[in-house]
Amino acid sequence: MYKDNIKKLLAEVRDGTLDVEQALAKLQNLPYENLGFANVDHHRALRKGFPEVVFCQGKTTEQAVKIMQALAQHNDVLATRVSKEMAVAIREIHPQAEFNEVARTIVIKHKEKERRVREDKIILVLSAGTSDMPVAEEAVVTAGIMGNHVKSLYDVGVAGIHRLLNRMEEIRQANVLIVVAGMDGALPSVVAGLVNKPVIAVPTSVGYGASFGGVGPLLTMLNACAPGVTVVNIDNGFGAGYFASLINR
Repeated sequence: MYKDNIKKLLAEVRDGTLDVEQALAKLQNLPYENLGFANVDHHRALRKGFPEVVFCQGKTTEQAVKIMQALAQHNDVLATRVSKEMAVAIREIHPQAEFNEVARTIVIKHKEKERRVREDKIILVLSAGTSDMPVAEEAVVTAGIMGNHVKSLYDVGVAGIHRLLNRMEEIRQANVLIVVAGMDGALPSVVAGLVNKPVIAVPTSVGYGASFGGVGPLLTMLNACAPGVTVVNIDNGFGAGYFASLINR
């Protein structure tokens, strides 16, 4: 939205319908807006093609809401690690805000923004188990708000490999695969050995003591013998969804 707004503003200055001082006043929050406790990066949408994303963990409800409000003036908003209290507070101001309780995300869609979805390039998110769904859903929401056609397959881990093999037709249709797994973290390597598409592996902190809070599956994924696997941080569904969108773009 910022890119479109700047084009419109420059055209108005060119056509004489807006003077330079008025234009300067409209640009006062570019490249960032100082909220006192945070510098909201409005320029990021222009620089990166997608606005700043709000990581809510560690923030107070008031801080998270104010940042989301500032961003929502110009762009779609994606916030991650959102608490229920934060979701209630932001929906009082933006009733249209979409709270995904499993993913712990909030999405606020800008009313004036035209959204185009790339239907031809599917991002498929797979999870090894149901317990991995919060991380997988974070990837789904992220890739979706960035304009991608996203599908998901959950609970298709290696403990019952037939569940995965029965869905190979859907898996091969994807342009990028995000594979989320805890425990032994073996699923990304298996999937990468079956397809000729990029696989983004996401280790989760799901597992018993020897998984060391996700370090076990992280090391398994980093040591994947099948080529074509890249690995993001533990529980980082957002990073996987963002990277998959960059591949699609």
